[in-house]
Amino acid sequence: MNRFLPKSLFGQTLLILLAGLVVSQLIGVYIFAGAREQAVRMVGALGLAQRVANLSRLVEEAPSEWQPRIVAALNDPTFRVSLAPEAPSVSRSDTETSKAIEDFLAEQLPQQPGRRIQVAVSETSGSLFGAPFNHPMPMGPMMGGMGSWRSLQVAVELTGGQWLSFATALPNTGPPVSWQFILSLAVMAMIILAVTAWAVRRVTAPLGLLAQAAERLGKHVRAEPLAEVGTAEMRQASHAFNEMQERLGRLIENRTRMLAGISHDLRTPLTLLRLRAEAVENLDNRGKMLATIAEMDAMIAATLAFARDETTAEPRRRTDLTALVASIVDDMADAGLSVAMEPAPPVIYECQPSALKRALTNLFDNAVKYGKCAQATVYTTPQTIEIVINDGGPGIPEDELARVFQPFYRVEESRSRETGGIGLGLAIALAVVQAHGGRLTLINRLEGGLRACITLPI
Repeated sequence: MNRFLPKSLFGQTLLILLAGLVVSQLIGVYIFAGAREQAVRMVGALGLAQRVANLSRLVEEAPSEWQPRIVAALNDPTFRVSLAPEAPSVSRSDTETSKAIEDFLAEQLPQQPGRRIQVAVSETSGSLFGAPFNHPMPMGPMMGGMGSWRSLQVAVELTGGQWLSFATALPNTGPPVSWQFILSLAVMAMIILAVTAWAVRRVTAPLGLLAQAAERLGKHVRAEPLAEVGTAEMRQASHAFNEMQERLGRLIENRTRMLAGISHDLRTPLTLLRLRAEAVENLDNRGKMLATIAEMDAMIAATLAFARDETTAEPRRRTDLTALVASIVDDMADAGLSVAMEPAPPVIYECQPSALKRALTNLFDNAVKYGKCAQATVYTTPQTIEIVINDGGPGIPEDELARVFQPFYRVEESRSRETGGIGLGLAIALAVVQAHGGRLTLINRLEGGLRACITLPI
């Protein structure tokens, strides 16, 4: 069931509001239909009661010899009137309406001590009038073509002791709701839904901007600050996010300046050591000392470059990754290294080409140094771009695969420039790939060798 529910905050909020709207509309329709039916019933009954009161006064005030003819003239197919010497027997099912009509008639008729009035409202089907009103009631417009209706029977005692009886049908209430009402309800619901969707989108949109800003921050600490818009809570969250981004930027810049200062301070004594080493007469010792000093100088330069790369952002532009990989392969092949690339179609990707080229070059260097050869492949999937570099070396122990991405860490611990670098190549490659929102993984192949795979999102 949960898989059919919306996953976004906008969708869930809109669903909750929509459910509340539907429930409230249904309750409103139920209340309206009941109130409408009750109002129609009461208005129709009182209208007929007024007619009965007027006719009763007419018959009562007419001479006794005229009364039968007047009663006969008042009859029509939907309204029966009769005059009898005794009170008819009536049975009521709608007591509330019957009592209301009875009170109304008592007010409308001339005040007469001891006057008796009988009113009966009941549900009827088939023949409308039973005894003593034994007249069939044809279905007319008043009943709306329905097979059941409410009958109204009224008996009023006249001044001379006779009983004037009326029998008719109350107006049908019709369906609880009409199609016009349903249409108007649907239009109102659509308007409310549109306004609600706009309001919810306006409230939740800054959350999407916050997520995008967090993603940009993960790629570049000096990305554009987040616009502080929306509700008071969202503005507060955006302000806190921008302050956090600013503090991170200052922290990295301070670290870079500190490393630059350390680099500058260390190079002065290194220069003095180089001068003193050159004065050593033993050629073997002098060569070792100069090599050590050169390695220290290279480590300082590489460390400073690594720190600076994390704070600088190269402009992104559309680049053919297949051509980029091919250029690296061609350059290394021209240098006599064993590198190759499988043919692949052009793959256009918006990236930082220089940074990505440096990361790929580091991976190719590792493959050639430790695996003696490198075989590259570029291909795409519906969601990603894959750049795979295979080598033919011994691979890396499984427990070392994650640690080799740490700065200055090397599986080969001699730190000799003859057997490798200073341990920053994979760390730089990982930082570049992650700045593009991708992943860099190392896998030992079953057939031998190591596979480096760069996965970039499309």
